[in-house]
Amino acid sequence: MFISTAYAQGAPAAGGGDFLISLLPFIAIFAIMYFLIIRPQQRRMKEHREMVARLRRGDEVVTAGGIIGKVTKVDDDELRVEVAEGVRVRVVRGTISQVRTKGEPVRE
Repeated sequence: MFISTAYAQGAPAAGGGDFLISLLPFIAIFAIMYFLIIRPQQRRMKEHREMVARLRRGDEVVTAGGIIGKVTKVDDDELRVEVAEGVRVRVVRGTISQVRTKGEPVRE
């Protein structure tokens, strides 16, 4: 009397709509990560490469270690930086983090 017959409900047809809706948050998170993290980092790396490529004699630079000096010689992959009068160090181009002042062009 109090027990009713239970019928199995028909399952909805297998469709791709549910899968796409469940995948949508992951796509949105990836898009947000790309525009907030990946793209600005790539832009900074490009600017750093261009800055290092434009280094020339007479520029005042700051290395990644915090050493401030003036470029005295530019080689292919390294620089000679004068940190004090008569004290010169060899520095790899990639470790230059900032160019403080640009020097005058060298006349050859």
